Amino acid sequence: MSQPDLSFLLKAEQPTAAAPEQPEQPTPAVTAEPPEGSVSALIAELRAYQAELESQNKVLRYSQTVAESASERFETLFASVPLALMVVDEYDMVVQANSMAHRSFQPTERDRPLTALMPFVSDTDAPRVQEAFAQARAQGHSEVTEVVFTIAPHIRITGDLHIARIEDHQGDGPMQLQFLCAVIDQGPLLAERHALQQSAQALQQRNEQLHASEKRLEAVINSALDAIICVDQNGLITVFNPTAAALFQCSAQDALGSPLERFLPAAGQALAFAQLTTQAMLGEMTACTASAKELAVEVSVSFERHAEGETTTVFARDLTGRKKAEAHRSELEAQLRESHKMQAVGTMAGGIAHDFNNILGAILGNVELAKADCAPGSPVLESLLEIDKAGRRARDLVRQILTFSRNEPPQRTAVSLAEVVHDTERLLRVTLPPAIELHMQLQPGLPPVLADATQVEQAVLNLCTNAVHAIQGQGSERGSILVEAALVHPDQRLSERLGLAAGDYVALTVHDSGPGMDAATLERIFEPFFTTKPVGQGTGLGLAVVHGVMRTHEGGIDVQSVPGQGSRFTLYFPVATAQAASSGAAVAALPAAPAQAPAAAPTAARQKPHVMYVDDDQALVFLVQRLLRRRGYDVSGFTDPHEATAALREAPHHYDLLVTDYNMPGFCGVDLVREARLIRPDLPVALASGYVTAEIEQAAIAEGARALIHKPNDVEELCATVQRLIAGDDVAG
Repeated sequence: MSQPDLSFLLKAEQPTAAAPEQPEQPTPAVTAEPPEGSVSALIAELRAYQAELESQNKVLRYSQTVAESASERFETLFASVPLALMVVDEYDMVVQANSMAHRSFQPTERDRPLTALMPFVSDTDAPRVQEAFAQARAQGHSEVTEVVFTIAPHIRITGDLHIARIEDHQGDGPMQLQFLCAVIDQGPLLAERHALQQSAQALQQRNEQLHASEKRLEAVINSALDAIICVDQNGLITVFNPTAAALFQCSAQDALGSPLERFLPAAGQALAFAQLTTQAMLGEMTACTASAKELAVEVSVSFERHAEGETTTVFARDLTGRKKAEAHRSELEAQLRESHKMQAVGTMAGGIAHDFNNILGAILGNVELAKADCAPGSPVLESLLEIDKAGRRARDLVRQILTFSRNEPPQRTAVSLAEVVHDTERLLRVTLPPAIELHMQLQPGLPPVLADATQVEQAVLNLCTNAVHAIQGQGSERGSILVEAALVHPDQRLSERLGLAAGDYVALTVHDSGPGMDAATLERIFEPFFTTKPVGQGTGLGLAVVHGVMRTHEGGIDVQSVPGQGSRFTLYFPVATAQAASSGAAVAALPAAPAQAPAAAPTAARQKPHVMYVDDDQALVFLVQRLLRRRGYDVSGFTDPHEATAALREAPHHYDLLVTDYNMPGFCGVDLVREARLIRPDLPVALASGYVTAEIEQAAIAEGARALIHKPNDVEELCATVQRLIAGDDVAG
């Protein structure tokens, strides 16, 4: 420690009225008897020396006071400094320690006393601390960072140890070395550092998560099925995903920085919604590709505000596929409605045909009876012939209705469509007007089709006849009809539209040079009785019959017509495979009824065969009675099948033949056949119907019917069937 300047104290001790300074005189040698002046000078000198001693004593006392004050201040500072301070001698003994050191190293009385420093140092840090003490002994100071001091088994202090060398002089003895040790607790700093490390680690994880989230968002945007476009607050594109590039046919590099109106001209107005909401659905809009091609898209927008400004995200979905699907669905729905309508009309036509058959049967039968009663030259015979002609035309018309309305499969076999078309061609050329040309273009080597040759011929004839009428109806007698046939494989869309199964088909096309048809007419051409011809010139059943034929043949019919450019009808017949041809032949050959024992011979008292005829139409019953009685038969007619059953049960051997109608109110002819077989198994039974299907035929044969009679039939045909059955000859179909 530097010594204080105390000269000011010496100046303060000088006498206020000091004698004038005398020049220093040499001290004379003391003699036994000094002179009087010398004594006075000696006294004065002694007094001056005494004053100097007193001044030095005062300075010494002040120095002692200052030293004591400095010691007190050091003790106070040593005791109150907020650091663990210890004075350690060179033997590691703690000479002095402040209260902070005692609280840190001996928090409770049960803890180890603070008498030495090294026992508190952990084994790991002990070498470093010893090296620090050696460095302080040599250089005067040293420090060791992050030293772990073990206070108790579960209490540790981690701090920095600062060491300063102190030289202690004890009088005339040897100098003793001591060390002032300060322990700075780094626990809060380490905790803060650990917290900062955790925070940095959490921040790093957050950054990694944010980076991963950005990657996922980028992947979602790039793999989204919708076009995603982001624009900044200036309306310029900043994000353009691959779907947008494909939709708008523009690369992302070319689109970035472009205005949004380049691809969505009407989307600029949508940005005004940013002040009102965070998202908006704009609905269908018209977009433009890079090549200025327009397309329909569905647009929604999302608005986001951030520190850099505003970002608008536009989502655009291509509606081209949806519109095509909706158009296709509408087309299929229209076809379904058409199918339901045709099915309903067919059901109605089949029901009406039953009554028509009965009426026509009565008319034709009575005409035959009237013709037999007329003389050969009678003028009434001519009228009867005209009635017969009109009745037969009506019968053919009813058969066309049944052809349209039947749902059962026809008698299909493997037939050559080229041969059927050539046969129809010979018939057409006989009746074709001279001004209309008929051309045939049939692909060589066409495979056979599984079809009913008669129905196919009727369909082709109806189409060509319809074409002739169309050409003649346009006011010009000249025209042409082209009939083509080729092997095709319909694509998926055509197959779905026409309801075709996958496979090969023979397409038969009839193309005329007529006036064509508009859309309204095309929707109704297959409706029965719909016609554009004048009254009395058409029945409207021609195309309806064609539609029925194609439906029963598991094919399809496609119509293409434009006003002023003619019409094209294409029939698709499935190619007959070996398996399909064999199954078709099996369907065509229905099993015949088992042979029954011949009818019991009439008794001697009853020479005429007795026929029971059952039909709900009284006119038909009356007609058949007259017809058969003229042929030598006894006939019992019934309009109620229950009465007929009772009569047969009462006298089963009184009858030689039972002929019953199939469709009667509240009763089925097959049920009457079954009852008759139970009453008399050997009785021949025939079933008559104007609507004979494969199911009806199989059911009738299974119940034991000997014959199926189609109404209305010729009188001779009916009488011949009755005669064969009574004679014991089975008739199938």
